[in-house]
Amino acid sequence: MNSFNKIKVVTSLIIAFVIISCNEKIKHDTISNDPIDFVNPYMGNISHLLVPTFPTMHLPNSIMRVYPERRDFTADLLKGLPLIVTSHRGSSAFNLSPFQGLESEIKPVIDYSYDNEKLTPYSYKAYLDEQQTTVNFGLSHQSAMYQIDFKKDEDVYLILNSRNGEINWNGSSLSGYQIIENNTKVYLYMNLEEKPETVNVLKNDVLVEGNKAKGINASIVLKYPENTKQLNVRYGISFIDEKQAESNYKREVLGKDIETLNDIARQIWNEALNKIEIEGGDDTDKTVFYTSLYRTYERPVCLSEDGRYYSAFDNSVHNDDGRPFYTDDWIWDSYRAHHPLRALIDVKKEEDIINSFVLMAEQMDNFWMPTFPEVTGDSRRMNSNHGVASVIDGYRKGLRGFDLRKAYDACKNGITQKTLAPWSGMPAGELEIFYKEKGYFPALNHGEKETIPEVHGFESRQPVAVTLGTSYDEWCLAQIAKELNEVEEYNSFLKNSFNYQNLFNSETKFFHPKNSKGEFITPFDYKFSGGMGARKFYSENNAWTYRWDVQHNIKDLIKLMGGEESFINNLNSMFSEPLGRSKYEFYAQLPDQTGNVGQFTMANEPSLHIPYLYNYAGQPWKTQKRIRTLLDQWFRNDLMGVPGDEDGGGMSAFVVFSQLGFYPVTPGIPEYNIGSPVFERATVHLENGNDFNIVVDNYNPDNKYIQSATLNGKEWNKPWFSHNDIKNGATLELVMSNVANKTWGINSKDAPSSVD
Repeated sequence: MNSFNKIKVVTSLIIAFVIISCNEKIKHDTISNDPIDFVNPYMGNISHLLVPTFPTMHLPNSIMRVYPERRDFTADLLKGLPLIVTSHRGSSAFNLSPFQGLESEIKPVIDYSYDNEKLTPYSYKAYLDEQQTTVNFGLSHQSAMYQIDFKKDEDVYLILNSRNGEINWNGSSLSGYQIIENNTKVYLYMNLEEKPETVNVLKNDVLVEGNKAKGINASIVLKYPENTKQLNVRYGISFIDEKQAESNYKREVLGKDIETLNDIARQIWNEALNKIEIEGGDDTDKTVFYTSLYRTYERPVCLSEDGRYYSAFDNSVHNDDGRPFYTDDWIWDSYRAHHPLRALIDVKKEEDIINSFVLMAEQMDNFWMPTFPEVTGDSRRMNSNHGVASVIDGYRKGLRGFDLRKAYDACKNGITQKTLAPWSGMPAGELEIFYKEKGYFPALNHGEKETIPEVHGFESRQPVAVTLGTSYDEWCLAQIAKELNEVEEYNSFLKNSFNYQNLFNSETKFFHPKNSKGEFITPFDYKFSGGMGARKFYSENNAWTYRWDVQHNIKDLIKLMGGEESFINNLNSMFSEPLGRSKYEFYAQLPDQTGNVGQFTMANEPSLHIPYLYNYAGQPWKTQKRIRTLLDQWFRNDLMGVPGDEDGGGMSAFVVFSQLGFYPVTPGIPEYNIGSPVFERATVHLENGNDFNIVVDNYNPDNKYIQSATLNGKEWNKPWFSHNDIKNGATLELVMSNVANKTWGINSKDAPSSVD
């Protein structure tokens, strides 16, 4: 029997469940076992401080991304109808505003009071109540459509706005562009079935005769007679030119209606989400799982359009030579779980993404691996150069669809030639000379003023985060050098991968910033020293999080802390240590460090691997307990169901892995730590046609502890397995109970791997 036929769903229960969970935002009208119907785009739209997620409509990894433009979920007004969102947190490029009312009330963007909003990953419907207008939206990869229905017997206006660009009317269609960052342009071609009575330009909120608008808030206004009851607006977008936008429109939406677009989109989404099938668990578990999996398809985006793509990395249009070009990938966090998930279920796509990284490096002025590639180029945000981790992780898992030598050179150059200072694309300077000589990034003393030009004024040096992150990056470089038989460079980078030791305070067992004289900064508070986001020493998180940021060498970290017992005690204390101040004061300084369990933060990516570290020190049952507790506490099917800054797939990939029951603690080491599966059975359909099955015996939602395990029928006592163990298909069978088995997986020789 097909696994999804085993999911017993009654329509009324789904409707009641989603109404309660989503404030009447999503309703299912028919019985469906399709995974797309378990996706709730509203999950996590509100959280403690940050805006974790947006209710984004898109197809997997596609340019066309749209969400209702408003301040946040609870905002009372929509700001027009968006046509494309160009970045994960950006406002829309172009805006469409249908309007009935006084001509004097026309503005570039109309604010709408709205009701009865229904949104899925591929469709949108809402009633603009004061306007008495219904809008219906459907999309494809690079094109979309609005169907707009009017009830009032008044003249109808359509206002098309470019916030900074140009719009033209040629007598039958609208076209134009909007300039976003780095002189990148988004182009639009829009076709309307109905011809307007008049066309005007809106200047200073006054209609004037004309068919071309240019500049800030460039707006064209189309007027239709009062007997107009429906307008169908189809459009294509492009990063190449208006002609390509028209081509995208013709290829994807010309002649199609909303229902047809929705049917095609459902099929595409179900094909993507069905790469992992699940059984068991309740509807909430399934919703959290498939919503998280949907989030992992939001980024990066494929910019290829009919065999060409625009690259903001050299502001040129290129032929893609038959390979899609991807960008908008925030590698600082996506390397941890997002890239490894694709390396498991979307091998070809992951190869194309890594190949795109190499192309970006070739296109930029310096042959440096990007660190934060966006649609508008590499913003060089955050710290470290973790693209190197995705390169070696993919290669070690058998991915060969990219040039490893070029990738290595780009990574090596980015780490050794570019400054290590966060949020900077400047060349290496005196701080890097110091790092190479002393093996750590130096901190400023309390009150000492910054004089280094490459250091960002707000982000500061983040010296501990930089030292730890670069130690890991250089370990990754060493592994690539090993694959390329670069023995001398392998030895050099491997030696540097131990640089984290230079900041370890053996008395406190924390990583502690040092000044240029080699002195620990004092006095020091591991919770609060470092200013806003602890950035003067760490990054967005305090020392309690960075205490564990040695992904490549947990074995050595255990040794530094005094052995397994001390290591476990320190892990335990992280989850029990109080905030130390009121929540108001704590989050005023550390707004990214929400989702707390003690000092542990579920809301920021440097913490994702921490719950799995018990596996390295002989107490895997605590990993099992902790993972299930964290999933239950912080990931739920409601508006606050994501604890912090999701970043378009980075944190959601953690949820996907963890609900399945395993997690890649160290990208670059092709192994997965075993946690505690949420479902009775999960089937991961590998791209080679084989399946990896996770099967739970004695299944019960309360049974979180592993009693025994087999892998392909053989007894398995390791709290991990390798990628090679499963890449050609495998079955991991776990016998579970609600009481911990404190003897399974505890042998130190069976601990997960560390540095080599």
